[in-house]
Amino acid sequence: MTDDAASETGEAHIDDSVLDRTADRFDVDAGTIADALVVLHADLIGRHSAFETDHEYATVDDTRAYRVPESTWDDLREEFDFEDRVGDAVEFAHTEQAKLVFAEAHDADERFEEDDRGVVAGIDTAEDF
Repeated sequence: MTDDAASETGEAHIDDSVLDRTADRFDVDAGTIADALVVLHADLIGRHSAFETDHEYATVDDTRAYRVPESTWDDLREEFDFEDRVGDAVEFAHTEQAKLVFAEAHDADERFEEDDRGVVAGIDTAEDF
């Protein structure tokens, strides 16, 4: 993750540049997106083992990114009851951040395909072992 993580979204492991692009693209207030990202992140940090079992992942610094199918986001949207535009924005932000992590961690042939989605979550030191 780059050093431009906003204080609002740094906790959710989303760069502020990704947040800004997302807010502009979906015409949703950045604060609303940041709040949704933080709430979602609090739950995602407990799902690493399930995601690692089922999905390809990359880790850069203290951020782990997973390449997931669209159905994963369908489930997350339903579980967290995101409004349509907010859900679209949160999914986009996660996917964009995951692409950045994969690009930094892997060769060019490991990049996301058009239909791939991403999920990012912070990791703590114990999970690195």
